[in-house]
Amino acid sequence: MPQHTLPRPICGHCDGFPIVTITTGTRTADGQRQTITANCPACYGTGHTTTPRVHTRIGA
Repeated sequence: MPQHTLPRPICGHCDGFPIVTITTGTRTADGQRQTITANCPACYGTGHTTTPRVHTRIGA
């Protein structure tokens, strides 16, 4: 039987693109562009956020 999993919400800070490569504008010795990698600080590079847990009070 197939297992159905619900889709996780996409991170609102990075819109699902959690890891990007940015060029620094300089070139390496062999002529390639120098790049750095940046991760989304909100989702830590996963692209998804977790829904906040709802605490309910049971009893009086």
